[in-house]
Amino acid sequence: MRTAVILFNLGGPDNAAAIKPFRVNLFSDKAIIRAPWFIRLWLARLIAASSAKAAYANYQLMGGKSPLLELTQGQAKALEGALGPNYRCFIAMRYWHPFARETVREVKAWAPDRLVLLPLYPQFSTTTTGSSLSDWRETAARAGLTVPVTAVCCWFDDAAYVKATAALVREAIEDAMAQKPGLRLRVLFSAHGLPESIVKAGDPYQAQVQATSAAVMAHLADTGVEALVCYQSRATPQKWLEPSTIQALQQAGRDGVGVVVVPIAFVSDHIETLVELDIENRHVAQEAKVPVYVRARAANDDPDFIRALADMIRRTPKTGLCRGGSACGKHKDCPWDGRG
Repeated sequence: MRTAVILFNLGGPDNAAAIKPFRVNLFSDKAIIRAPWFIRLWLARLIAASSAKAAYANYQLMGGKSPLLELTQGQAKALEGALGPNYRCFIAMRYWHPFARETVREVKAWAPDRLVLLPLYPQFSTTTTGSSLSDWRETAARAGLTVPVTAVCCWFDDAAYVKATAALVREAIEDAMAQKPGLRLRVLFSAHGLPESIVKAGDPYQAQVQATSAAVMAHLADTGVEALVCYQSRATPQKWLEPSTIQALQQAGRDGVGVVVVPIAFVSDHIETLVELDIENRHVAQEAKVPVYVRARAANDDPDFIRALADMIRRTPKTGLCRGGSACGKHKDCPWDGRG
């Protein structure tokens, strides 16, 4: 049986000219800016324009573009190697090339017997997994791609994924301990933030981030470190989930503890890790007099992480939800309600 695995992520600009349209696409998504379409489009252009100079400068720090596509391609290649010859991995980005419409054409030409949809967001949110799966579903329907489909939309507590993540965190903890032996350490699980209103409307993201973080810490009980979940990348004036990563760093400075920052909702490096965490938040930590600042590696193509993804894919049923709705069917606005 030929299985096409579709890897979903946000995407990122591949050159300087793509920065503005990428950001307009992002903030035009009705899953992110929840307003009537005419207001949403106006707001998207306003937000993109108001922070255009800062966005350009940040992408320049990464060579003028996002590395996300190349890193996802590396994950796809590694995953194909782990799965074997009857599987082929395709990439569909939400806000920049390759868009779902491009990927659907590639998948249809390959003529698979089934599809496995694997959003590279461990924790479900209507703004990420939900948006990507809904976009794919609509695009595939228009293109007449009708083979059986399984969606792997909630894998925040997958045992192998948690173990692989814990190994990366342990590595960072050991690095921090080596820098200042005996120093009290706090692990900051930094996830991309959401407006509180989205969570209050039924989005399970915050609960799943907390569950992933707790599961990882269960593997690290012997280290004796503290842990805190925090949120980064606020983009609108609304009240967002707290504490922010900046607030958590400032508190760590007041408490005199070193920090290990874990990008718990990201499995690939991109602007939020390489610029926000590695540069901007490191500067915040220095200003707050945090004695040690270490950022845990993103999974990228880490072999244990890739094996975890491969095992998830092999376990999927022929159609519907990866877990028969045991997690996915319990939250509001699930875009894949068990239909094949």
